[in-house]
Amino acid sequence: MASFVNVLSRLTPPPFAAPEEYVGLEYRWKLFVFRPAYFKNEVFILGALLFYVAFFFVGQSINSRKAENLVNSYRDLLKTQFSSPNVNGLVRDGHSDFFTFSTGRKNIASLHMIFRLKPYHDLAQTLFQTVWSIVDLQHNPKDDLQLDFKLFPSALPHDFVWAVVAKDELRNIKDGRWDLTFTRASENSILPPNLSVMSEFADVTEAIFKNTAILDALKDPKIAPYFRSLSITDQPRERPSKLSSPEKHVILSLVCPSPSHVNDLSALISALFPFVDSLPKITLRPETRSKLKKVRETFEKTLKVEAEQAKKEELEQAREDQKAAKRKAEEERISKLSAAEQQKILERERKRSIRKSQGKSVRKV
Repeated sequence: MASFVNVLSRLTPPPFAAPEEYVGLEYRWKLFVFRPAYFKNEVFILGALLFYVAFFFVGQSINSRKAENLVNSYRDLLKTQFSSPNVNGLVRDGHSDFFTFSTGRKNIASLHMIFRLKPYHDLAQTLFQTVWSIVDLQHNPKDDLQLDFKLFPSALPHDFVWAVVAKDELRNIKDGRWDLTFTRASENSILPPNLSVMSEFADVTEAIFKNTAILDALKDPKIAPYFRSLSITDQPRERPSKLSSPEKHVILSLVCPSPSHVNDLSALISALFPFVDSLPKITLRPETRSKLKKVRETFEKTLKVEAEQAKKEELEQAREDQKAAKRKAEEERISKLSAAEQQKILERERKRSIRKSQGKSVRKV
């Protein structure tokens, strides 16, 4: 009994001994006493938690307002261009990605306005990106806005990849846009000095620059802080693993402006619609068309070879898996036999191995 009492005394926590003298703020209510001085660490923890929650909601609000303000600024333009503008309104995908969808226009199957904004709502990511941009000067996250015009096949009679790109984007653009690996970057005296052309052939650039409206919009100095690239492409932005029907797109990539500078992009975005309407009139020299066709045929052959090789590897892997399954089933069957029967099987396998080795040595001789 004494040992049991001894164990209980060890398990029982010591009684709380309040200090006899307490100097500080104190709240009393009946039997309850609250002394804030005893909860200094908890105050800091609660303050940090409240700051994190406030940071989340403020950042979320910043991103939402930025996307909504830009969509509202161009609502009238989209209404004049599309029979079904802003279908379903501004759609949220998380707290930093938004998009709108418009359809119902000649030459344009659809327009996606895609916002990929910085994660202002995420304190950890914000701190990481801030610190990393100091360590790596090439790391410069931006609020990205893309206007992706998916064209009807008849809207672009030729297959090619072409782009105008801000020079500070040239270093990394091919990492994110596989289709632009078809092109070569070059200077063009018609464009402002901060822009470069990426084209498969010079003939393509000459044909596109016959549209003076888009040239005037690209020369507007107000767009320089926001312009990243304007591209026409018949290839996917990521390298395909198999053959598929090509889709033709006109893609305008921008740095999303602040609400006070939304109108700086009005002339450029408005010029995109007549620019798209001019694409069916593009004419290329026969030799250029032949070169473009040859490039795509060569790549299609490469994809076919890769697909055949992948299929061959899959078949080989399937055969290996089948053999492994048979071996495992045979081993399980043998393990259930008696020791004498297992010994017979092992002896039979040994003799078979000897005959095979003898046969190989005879053939070598």
